[in-house]
Amino acid sequence: MEQIAPLPVFRCMYILLKKYSLIGLLVLFAMNACSQNNDNKEQDSMNVDPSSFEIKKEGSYNELTPEEERVIINKGTEYPGTGIYLDHDETGVYICKRCNAPLYRSKDKFDAHCGWPSFDDEIQGAVKRVPDADGRRTEIICNNCNAHLGHVFTGEGYTEKNTRHCVNSVSLGFIPAEKWNKIQDSLRTQD
Repeated sequence: MEQIAPLPVFRCMYILLKKYSLIGLLVLFAMNACSQNNDNKEQDSMNVDPSSFEIKKEGSYNELTPEEERVIINKGTEYPGTGIYLDHDETGVYICKRCNAPLYRSKDKFDAHCGWPSFDDEIQGAVKRVPDADGRRTEIICNNCNAHLGHVFTGEGYTEKNTRHCVNSVSLGFIPAEKWNKIQDSLRTQD
């Protein structure tokens, strides 16, 4: 009986894994990170109706995907360089993915070349700082729902404010400035 040779791609992967298991694993890891990046790019800004926008309270939080839950609830981290808001430069407001609370303004976003969106300021009262479990870093969480956002670092000199909020894109939503202004108007008329 004739033996059929495996497809060239699978044969190469087999050889890599068999002879160079570490390199093979790194290749697979890189392929996974790239595929995660492509999936996330499709979900850019949140589809928000300004007339029905609300900041959610406990018991009515937004439903999360398994990846969002891994980061936001279980304090995980998305792969560096894969987040949809890393190179995002539209004017508007970044909100908490879990509860819709406004967290950051686009004017405070800057490129720290660290692999995650970086901000040098938060909207006043929106972000809480807590010592991280590792004892070396400071975790940042949403002040409304305690969603894990990332970590804050000071003293690095990236901006005049000397602060870098390193935030997971998956923890954020984005509302363009025009929609945000309509939301603000709608909230004012409700008062």
